[in-house]
Amino acid sequence: MTTEPRRLRNYINGEFRDAADGRTTEVVNPATGEAYATAPLSGAADVDAAMAAAEEAFPVWRDLVPAERQKVLLKIADAIEARAEDLIAAESENTGKPLALTRSEEVPPMVDQIRFFAGAARLLEGRSAGEYMEGMTSIVRREPVGVCAQVAPWNYPMMMAVWKFAPALAAGNTVVLKPSDTTPASTALLAEIIGGVLEELGHPKGVFNVVCGDRDTGRLMVEHPVPAMVSVTGSVRAGQQVAESAAKDVKRVHLELGGKAPVVVFEDADIAKAVEDIAVAGYFNAGQDCTAATRVLVHESVHDEFVTALAKAAADTKTGQPDDEDVLYGPLNNANQLAQVTGFVDRLPAHAKVEAGGHRVGDKGYFYAPTVVSGLKQDDEIVQNEVFGPVITVQSFTDEDQAVAYANGVEYALASSVWTKDHARAMRMSKRLDFGCVWINTHIPLVAEMPHGGFKKSGYGKDLSAYGFEDYTRIKHVMTSLG
Repeated sequence: MTTEPRRLRNYINGEFRDAADGRTTEVVNPATGEAYATAPLSGAADVDAAMAAAEEAFPVWRDLVPAERQKVLLKIADAIEARAEDLIAAESENTGKPLALTRSEEVPPMVDQIRFFAGAARLLEGRSAGEYMEGMTSIVRREPVGVCAQVAPWNYPMMMAVWKFAPALAAGNTVVLKPSDTTPASTALLAEIIGGVLEELGHPKGVFNVVCGDRDTGRLMVEHPVPAMVSVTGSVRAGQQVAESAAKDVKRVHLELGGKAPVVVFEDADIAKAVEDIAVAGYFNAGQDCTAATRVLVHESVHDEFVTALAKAAADTKTGQPDDEDVLYGPLNNANQLAQVTGFVDRLPAHAKVEAGGHRVGDKGYFYAPTVVSGLKQDDEIVQNEVFGPVITVQSFTDEDQAVAYANGVEYALASSVWTKDHARAMRMSKRLDFGCVWINTHIPLVAEMPHGGFKKSGYGKDLSAYGFEDYTRIKHVMTSLG
């Protein structure tokens, strides 16, 4: 007896709907490689309907006093907390992530981030009034931008959805959100939760909408004339296409496009502690994190010691099924991603050495062993390009200047870390590293109050923090005659 796949739906104007033309796509559990659901493959009619709903709801939502929007967000945070186990199950099915780690490392930050932006809703302010021309008073208004088209990635479907909708709604915008075509399940559940709160409190149904689909669906959203802003987390190629398309209507664009974080370990670092923390920060979520600690630069005097210890840490790191509480990470998200990671390792140059891992695990699902590769050169493909898998590369450097040159010598500029006991050196490095975040003697912690976002081909705009909130606003100058 076979079980019928679960049917996921779009959420438009307060209603769950199939795609207008009935098209669907299979949703696969990466831990098993088997389809467990279908989701709408949305087309132009679906995007039109979602945008119309968001556009109609915008004036009402915009004109609410901030305290009312705060109340909604706080209620959403409470509702997510109450439905945590359902969301954890959906997210694990989406991604194959360990249940225990999703429970401890994702849901609490999500709830905290929503509550942070609930507070930010009441700080939608401009500069104080002043007279800058005789007989005239100027004030600055900070306003929401309008309808926001948002595209979330598959590596953190729930959390990235929060990073997008929470600041947008707090600032007074309305939202049309598209999850990745491989991970729509938890977003559909978020729509149920958020829609329930909006309905309970009597707010417009079109404030929050979810449209499922593929790249073409996303393209239709970006090209649509209604959105005033497009926010995308994804690949550099996707970001370039979005920016080019949005430029035709001069839409505001917010992009987070990946990273290749350098992890600079100096000779005076606590090597044992560095190895322990870097292994976790490199392999967590199967390395499918734009800030993952996967490009290590180690001073030549401690290089061999570090590589030996990291290879042992990799051998001690476990990947496996979501219900195994001993695993650090689950599978890669999809078959294409498994092929990409495998390809990087298969194409390693002759001078590279696989110190640990370097192979698929099992024949069911998309699991890949924790991997360490040494002997690399700066211009090697695996050093320059984002692998987005559980693969940590190690290079050696001779001095601080060479470390900086190697660290900055990639097209990405999202995150980085420095490991040293020398405070002055840590401060110099934090200035010289060309990345949106520099951690010192740690790697990967994030808090709602601090900004996350990169430079160069890692994109522009900030997530989290007051800066992320302000990205979803516009500035208006108002001048009045005192006469």
